[in-house]
Amino acid sequence: MGQFNGSSSWRQVEEFRRQFAQADGLPFSEVLSQQCIQDAWQAEGCSFRERVYSPWVTLWMFLSQVLTADGSCRLAVAALLAWRLSRGMRACSAETNSYCEARARLPEACLQRLVRQTGGELHQQAKPERQWHGRSVKVFDGSTLTLPDTPENQQAYPQHPKQLPGVGFPIMRIAAVFSLAVGAVLDAAFCRYAGKWQSELGLLRQMLSAFLPGDVLLSDRFLCSWLEIALLQKQGVDVVSRLHQGRRADFRRGRRLGRDDHLVEWPKPRKPDWIDEATYAALPDILRMREVRLVGTRPGFRTQVVIVATTLLDDEEFSAGELTELYRLRWHAELDLRSLKQSMHLDDLRCKTPDMVHREIWTHLLAYNLIRTVMAQAAAKHDIAPRTISFNGTIQTLLAFQPKFADGHRHDFHRLHAALLDAIATHRVGNRPDRIEPRTRKRRPKAYPLLMEPRHIARKRLLISHND
Repeated sequence: MGQFNGSSSWRQVEEFRRQFAQADGLPFSEVLSQQCIQDAWQAEGCSFRERVYSPWVTLWMFLSQVLTADGSCRLAVAALLAWRLSRGMRACSAETNSYCEARARLPEACLQRLVRQTGGELHQQAKPERQWHGRSVKVFDGSTLTLPDTPENQQAYPQHPKQLPGVGFPIMRIAAVFSLAVGAVLDAAFCRYAGKWQSELGLLRQMLSAFLPGDVLLSDRFLCSWLEIALLQKQGVDVVSRLHQGRRADFRRGRRLGRDDHLVEWPKPRKPDWIDEATYAALPDILRMREVRLVGTRPGFRTQVVIVATTLLDDEEFSAGELTELYRLRWHAELDLRSLKQSMHLDDLRCKTPDMVHREIWTHLLAYNLIRTVMAQAAAKHDIAPRTISFNGTIQTLLAFQPKFADGHRHDFHRLHAALLDAIATHRVGNRPDRIEPRTRKRRPKAYPLLMEPRHIARKRLLISHND
């Protein structure tokens, strides 16, 4: 089998990729361009051979797989088999072994590069009016994911320490940097749930390269840490976050800028183990910070007083009201994580080994960015903000149009694509500021008892009771 390396081979791959991408019913072939894929693979020094499960076929199958509620390898292989037969090609096996092996050959570094590239390009293409004071705003937040209960996953990502052996699931901590303007994932990282340096702050330090001079970072109170803020300031990045619960704001001190608005100085803390001497010594002895207090008078808020800490010190350029309104937009990160975990089924991963779990996560993030790109296209066509379009509505519309894209001819693609964008733009998110809803569920779960011991022990106990 020959290897694809030359430009002519890349043109063959591009034509095959276009055909299969359209046949798969996902209108992403114009987004995930030949140059984008080629750059990712060549930058990582990867080559591949011509086979049934080439990287491009495998990648598109994986993308389609993570978008379906079924999410099984059997369904993905069956779709490829049907496509090959419809094109008069030799049938591939309906077994999933070869596809699973092909997924394992996808370089994780290439998937990472594609996620960062698609997210970065979409973020850069946002209209200037989507910026805040002419500056790019990025949002950081984290969450947890559960993995299948296999020995490999348990070793890499142990279950919660308070759970008994055999009754819990491996748990992973994940964090991501989102674009506030378009919702794209710009970077992501993950680690164990517990352990030394296993935290959202540690994950943020792994993603400092995602921030450029002039950026503004929105975060929750856990990021309100002296060292992380200082490292970001060193890169020319400003921070807007909620004051950490371990700090106490005294508005009788510092330089008063207005009511509930002052400048203070935070002294340098002791050097932790994770930072080297040279980096620690290069940081300033004092951080000048601005603290703004917002007293909530509307019902429905969890807390009545919120104190925003920021490195944006100029009260004439950035008023206290603008800062507090900007901080409230941090909630978009919570919604973006919800879209990933619930709408795209990332909450419960399927792969049995840590390496494959990593690939599964990056493929989910790539599919998420491609969906966000289609949403941005629909928003640009109708001159609306991308954030006003429903993510759930977009996925539902994409899946509804999928058979039409698969059955249609190539010359129908642009007509179907235009209709798709029009349909997506009609599904808008309701303008419901400060929505008040009880955090409770009406529907009762099935009254099954919880498994409180390893399954093989429970099964053995059940067999003994039946024999008796």
